[in-house]
Amino acid sequence: AAGGTPSAVGAGGTRAAAAAAGPALNLPLPQRATSSALALLFSEVVQRARDAAATGDELEARLADAGADVGTRAMELVAARQRPGRREIRLLGALAFVQGGVWRTLFGRAADALEKGDNAADEYMLVDEDHAMDRLISVPRDMGQLSCAAFSAGIVRGALACAGFGARVTAHSVPVEGQAKPRTVFLVKFDEDVMRREAQMG
Repeated sequence: AAGGTPSAVGAGGTRAAAAAAGPALNLPLPQRATSSALALLFSEVVQRARDAAATGDELEARLADAGADVGTRAMELVAARQRPGRREIRLLGALAFVQGGVWRTLFGRAADALEKGDNAADEYMLVDEDHAMDRLISVPRDMGQLSCAAFSAGIVRGALACAGFGARVTAHSVPVEGQAKPRTVFLVKFDEDVMRREAQMG
């Protein structure tokens, strides 16, 4: 991509990308973001984050924070459309809503699976077998270690935080035997206060 910025696959979708970008533009989120809109949005986010970041780790952190803003906006608007007047109070319900409603609005389909972590009670995994951000974005050679999924991990974090479920979210590329492409796993580790509240509700 010219100028070292990840290239968007497809053209157009400017308004949809602006809408998905969040509160700063104060535009309504579309019923479903287009692939070209997501690619355009991410390209712009990476360019701005790269200008401000000194290291690769800082760049990914800035991408995650930008994703969190999108996730917050998406959760607010999707919940208002699909569950007006209702607030999810259980951990699994909030995760399922991110997997379904939020993911479908932003990426065109629900995430493939929601799994319990094997190692800790506070860990869950959101699985996407063909994640749109990895498929749509071409990362320049000088940014070869950049994880596009860091942005989406931020989306998960922001959406959950908006619903009142604080968590640390990281993205991982996991090889699958017999498949050419790895799947993307978002590891969600909930805050201690969230787990205490969940335990109190039985």
